[in-house]
Amino acid sequence: MAKPQLLKCAICGKEYEPEENLYTCPDCGLDGTFHVLYDYEKAAKEITKEKLRENDDFSLWRYKAVLPVEKDENIPPLAAGWTPLYSSQKLARTYGVKEVYVKDDGRNPTGSLKDRASAVGVAKALDYGRDVIACASTGNAASSLSGFAAVSGLKSIIFVPESAPVAKITQLLVYGACVVLVKGTYEKAFDLATEAIERWGWYNRNCAINPYLVEGKKTCAMEIAEQLNWDAPDFVFVSVGDGCIISGLYKGFSDLVKLGLTERVPHIVGVQAEGASPIYKAFKEGAPRVEFSPASTVADSISVGAPRNWAKALNGVRSSGGDMLAVSDDEILSAIPELARTTGVFGEPAGVTAFAGFRKAAREGKLPKDARVALVVTGNGLKDIDGARRAVGQPIVTEPCLLGLEKALKERNVI
Repeated sequence: MAKPQLLKCAICGKEYEPEENLYTCPDCGLDGTFHVLYDYEKAAKEITKEKLRENDDFSLWRYKAVLPVEKDENIPPLAAGWTPLYSSQKLARTYGVKEVYVKDDGRNPTGSLKDRASAVGVAKALDYGRDVIACASTGNAASSLSGFAAVSGLKSIIFVPESAPVAKITQLLVYGACVVLVKGTYEKAFDLATEAIERWGWYNRNCAINPYLVEGKKTCAMEIAEQLNWDAPDFVFVSVGDGCIISGLYKGFSDLVKLGLTERVPHIVGVQAEGASPIYKAFKEGAPRVEFSPASTVADSISVGAPRNWAKALNGVRSSGGDMLAVSDDEILSAIPELARTTGVFGEPAGVTAFAGFRKAAREGKLPKDARVALVVTGNGLKDIDGARRAVGQPIVTEPCLLGLEKALKERNVI
């Protein structure tokens, strides 16, 4: 396992020695999220292409030499990571690029990419001897944390907006979490969780605050590169809410370059919903900071008007020569059945937002014809059935007889 050497503020660049309760830069406040730095020269001897070929641990922990957990015994017994990466020649032909790959992170244990962060967060809490871990979430991080806390013997306390999808809230209760439904927005839930965590000394799993959580998310990027035999794609599209996942992807690809496993970082393209797009607006305006604004979108997992990890998100997009896009709710909803019917991957609204952004960029001629593109689907479609139902028609209802069936099929032009 790897003990981080330094924590570096994403805003002012000041470096700090890691400490148990040091989450953000003392000078920059909550906006001053940290980059986690390691002894990369040492790690490069532990993570080599040859050793990885021989490694039969097909989970995110195959990269543990650059993960911030200090004790093997604290690794949760749920196999997060190493999700499928599918090649879709049909999407490549349809949208005029060389290759399209779909990373299906909805195949993680609780159905979302957030499992990568929770696996690290729970292990880190155990490193510090904590017995309670808490977070605020629009849904996926909450269900993820509750599952990983349950198998690790930790008590989890979860703050979610009252409007969170029923399926996600049900997951929390099944895993035995203490669930707090907060009246109001995700921002209200986040603020209350932050106050409660400080008041009662719980371990903070909020990815936008705790720098170690992004380290779990970066393994998605490392897997994409390894699954492509270390030939990283040219572009990686991913949905953006709080800014944590896109920060993790950039960090993962950057770490691979430092380890000597790849030669470049792909262009990272973040995609936000038009109704929740403060990071997109800041990027397009060339602004140094993000202006918070109310959020409203069908994609609940990225319905964030006050993103807390905006600094690292903007840094990742800008440093990679990437871009930010915004798509409408209609574009998101139409992406759900198209992606499923083309690739077999069923994503929730936030999960297919990356595909909606890719589709828009391709139609607008923003991608070269020789581009190799990876799309990260961050959450399973079963997470939000109501959202999916809005994107598709109604089933056929018929009497239990062939005559009735024939009539119904003709009305739908099936026969």
